[in-house]
Amino acid sequence: MSIHMKEKISSFQETNKNRGRLLVSCPDQPGIVSAISKLFFSFNANIIESSQYSTNPEGGTFFIRIEFECPSLEEKIKAMEEQFTLIGEKFSMEWNLIQVHKIKKAAIFVSKELHCLLELLWEWQSGDLLADVALVISNHEEARGVVEALDIPFYHIPANKDIRKQVEEQQLQLLKDFNIDIIILARYMQILTPEFVEAHPNKIINIHHSFLPAFIGAKPYERAYDRGVKIIGATSHYVTNDLDEGPIIEQDIARVGHHDNVDRLKKIGASIERSVLARAVKWHLEDRIIVHKNKTIVF
Repeated sequence: MSIHMKEKISSFQETNKNRGRLLVSCPDQPGIVSAISKLFFSFNANIIESSQYSTNPEGGTFFIRIEFECPSLEEKIKAMEEQFTLIGEKFSMEWNLIQVHKIKKAAIFVSKELHCLLELLWEWQSGDLLADVALVISNHEEARGVVEALDIPFYHIPANKDIRKQVEEQQLQLLKDFNIDIIILARYMQILTPEFVEAHPNKIINIHHSFLPAFIGAKPYERAYDRGVKIIGATSHYVTNDLDEGPIIEQDIARVGHHDNVDRLKKIGASIERSVLARAVKWHLEDRIIVHKNKTIVF
């Protein structure tokens, strides 16, 4: 990582050393918000932002995301977690308490097409994508120059279906060595095995070159052109073992017409892909997503 990026991250960490986030999902019932608020008050924590949603106030599921400021949070976090454990048991909560200054470590996987990778790196350089981009892994060499110019480690690991197991063993070891929190598939054109996916539940974000579920699979733009579509789009989602059917995080579309040939569709599609993926990654890094069954709640 460059000195410039290290300084940006260091400044962010200092500014947010007392900032925390809480994500909760649980069966809806009276008293949840009151219990959480009283706990924060007992630690002299001030709630900065709060968003909540219920699928149904009677028998539904309740979700909440809270951002808060707490003096000397590092010293209080363990005791706060112990108290939340008690509340969690009372309300049958799934919860996650996060310290904002602990920047997430990201690994980016890419193949030959670089538009999504370049968008992520630009957002990262500008300080709008707050992560420690620890490494880039690719089954091709096209991205090496761009990545190494930013002092990010680049690993070229050729891959195909015949050697997938050996390739993933190398990849998984790298992810472990770098202590990775999030994996971003920036047009990585290889299918991941169930073992790989299960090792990182809701931590692998993919970009799909269509507005799901249309035109799943190979040559989507050619098929869309042949079909005479009037809109094209892109979908970012968490990876599951059901190919391209994981929880959707973000989608977008653009209108096209009869004058747009396949090459033009690909250019329009690439623009949508990179912006949709960048937004999905940002929301994950900002702890704005709760996965519920095969859907997402995005605050």
